[in-house]
Amino acid sequence: MEVKIGVQHVNRELVLESEQSPDEVQEQVANALSGKSNLLELTDDKGRKVLVPADRLAYVEIGEPSVRKVGFGAI
Repeated sequence: MEVKIGVQHVNRELVLESEQSPDEVQEQVANALSGKSNLLELTDDKGRKVLVPADRLAYVEIGEPSVRKVGFGAI
């Protein structure tokens, strides 16, 4: 699924594809915002870790699981 992270004082948002469930991502965001953790730590679908300081989070958008489309289709 796609996760978009807005960081304060940064023009571009971070976008990553993650294999984590929406509930896992939401729990990690809640832990970072409540002070249980100083960092929001997410792992993308290639195993790379994304770390964002909790006090710099502007927003986190948790998307639907993405299905890759291949080829041409008729609408």
